[in-house]
Amino acid sequence: MAQADPAAAGKHGVSVPDVDPKEAAAEEFKTFKSPADRSVRKTTEPAGGKAAARSAAEDSDLVVALAAYTESAHSISLDTTISGATGAAWLTVDIDWGDGTTSQEGTYGGATITTPHNYEDLGTYTVKVTVTDAAAGASAGNTVEVATLGSEFTPYGPTRLLDTRDGTGAAKGKVAPYASAHLKIAGNGKIPAGVTSVVLNLTVTNATSAGHVTAFPSGADKPITSNVNFVPGQTVPNLAIVPVGADGYVDLYNGGWESIDLIADVTGYFTKSASSGYTPIDPVRFADTRSGLGTAKGQVAGQSSFGLQIGGSRGVPAGVTAVALNVTVTGPREAGHLTAYPSGQPAPGASNLNFTAGQTVANSVIVPVGADGKINIRNGAWAGTDVVVDVVGYYSPASEGAYMRLKPKRVFDTRDPQGSVYGPLWGRDYIWVDFSSKYPDDSGYVLNATTTNTMGPGFLAVAPDPNARWMYDSGSASWPVAPTTSTLNFTAGKTVPNMVQASTGNNGIVDFWNQSDDDIDLIVDMFGYYDKN
Repeated sequence: MAQADPAAAGKHGVSVPDVDPKEAAAEEFKTFKSPADRSVRKTTEPAGGKAAARSAAEDSDLVVALAAYTESAHSISLDTTISGATGAAWLTVDIDWGDGTTSQEGTYGGATITTPHNYEDLGTYTVKVTVTDAAAGASAGNTVEVATLGSEFTPYGPTRLLDTRDGTGAAKGKVAPYASAHLKIAGNGKIPAGVTSVVLNLTVTNATSAGHVTAFPSGADKPITSNVNFVPGQTVPNLAIVPVGADGYVDLYNGGWESIDLIADVTGYFTKSASSGYTPIDPVRFADTRSGLGTAKGQVAGQSSFGLQIGGSRGVPAGVTAVALNVTVTGPREAGHLTAYPSGQPAPGASNLNFTAGQTVANSVIVPVGADGKINIRNGAWAGTDVVVDVVGYYSPASEGAYMRLKPKRVFDTRDPQGSVYGPLWGRDYIWVDFSSKYPDDSGYVLNATTTNTMGPGFLAVAPDPNARWMYDSGSASWPVAPTTSTLNFTAGKTVPNMVQASTGNNGIVDFWNQSDDDIDLIVDMFGYYDKN
């Protein structure tokens, strides 16, 4: 596809074919059935009296079969199939949804009735359906157990689950090339059984060749997507929301030519129980030590921390349990690491971001928030560094977005001649992707963005597009204002990944901006989305 000229009036960034999250999530959708032979028949007294009831009961073969289908994070559709009714009698269908709510339908004779329902809270429910033939004095009832599809977030830690350097979570020793570390999640510490996905900060270190790490559920086929890219001698982290296998494990695959050390720190997990939903926001800068925004002006000294108010600040409500950030280190005076953790507890042994002297590097972070609404950011180096913190969303009991995990899907790869967008993304240009204009209840997407073949320094910015889809289709879309918050930073010749929790804004369209003066290649993979319905 030809690249748009960002300097020419009336031309706009490149688009890719629409992404259909429901198609990608097809393997996750479930069906729950209770056949007709489980029906329980009863007699009632019709208008003709008890004698008529006995006669009707002898003639009635009324039965009901139930089939429920998950439609979204919170909603199901229920098929009630009625057979054996006497003649074309009017039948009343009473549905008890198991959550304290009821509904009523009606039909003549045998039929299939489809009824949608939305559960306010995630969980497992017993649906009871009673079909009554009042004229015949007969009824039939059946029940089916259903489970909502979405998952909600529970903060945890930060806690180190894996470190192959010292044998934490696995046998001591590097992960061999083209092999996986098998990491226990469910039942590890206080992480419960039934966990659906886990938030891990993955760090590769002591690499002697280039490669990548892919995180995926135990028992599943390894996807073509990657989570962390590395080169020899580099220590590089990246956040990942990883589906957990049925056995409670995840696999971390080393796609490099030589062995590597792997570290995995957990900051939370998802279950199919009501906990904290997600609310995405347009990226907002909460702290910048270079200017004194949100904290004292000046570099964070070595081995010291600063606190940052999250809850009740700049559009984030009080009562949040965790916050989604993009944290950037710039101008560090020596190598080290950065750790984000909730206020009110000691700094953990986990890390979120690793850096070398003079490097500008960013990483996505999901961190629990303290009871006072604050988090702490600690500089683990011995010398100072500047720190920038952008908030991209938050988790809270009042938030509506439930997580829908997907089989990883490549959205686009500008290097692929067979792909939807082929050719480098020009400097100061953008690619727009319609994720959810057809699905307004999908509020955010979990993506992994990777820049490669970079020609100079710059950063990638990801933000909602202000244009509606019809504006692009009609050629009337305006050139968006380029965002100033960064998702990842790169220099010439470097391959840099970062997880992105992208808000779809008001129009369901997300822009990927190359904020440099030179061309880059860009790869975007999709791992899940947040559904409000």
